[in-house]
Amino acid sequence: MSSSTPEGLTRFNAVDAGEAQAALHEVCASRAWGNKVLAQRPYPTADALFAASDAAVAELTAQDLAEAMAGHPPIGRPKPGDPTSSREQSGMAGASDALKAEMLELNLAYQEKFGHVFLICASGRTGEQMREAVRSRIGNTPEREREIVRGELGKINRIRLNRIAEGDPA
Repeated sequence: MSSSTPEGLTRFNAVDAGEAQAALHEVCASRAWGNKVLAQRPYPTADALFAASDAAVAELTAQDLAEAMAGHPPIGRPKPGDPTSSREQSGMAGASDALKAEMLELNLAYQEKFGHVFLICASGRTGEQMREAVRSRIGNTPEREREIVRGELGKINRIRLNRIAEGDPA
């Protein structure tokens, strides 16, 4: 590894496969994605890691996407005790009770229509922005929505992989 390889990425490249697989599972619950990213270690740069992730996301089947989405809590209801989930959904933390209730209803309607959780890269978004996104996306066809979900999953994975590469334990 060159001296420009971030400390966290150097550590990720050096750990045994089981530990690396566990770290990748925290990024994305899809086993297919994790196996593809794991198989390409070592990574010389964070960009190489991101490229491998993007390629793996692009190759996910509908079943693989469903497995990945199953690892994400609904917007407005982060996993209890999960700092990553809480941080990513921080835009909902200060939302009014009315907005939280509306998001619950929209999440349920979305899930009923598409059969999976509403997935959005929530980092940096307000509760109102997430509400508008679910409102606009609920009218999509399942095929169109699956491709939007694929793009959002890729963004989420990059943010989480960046934390690994930079050595951020959270």
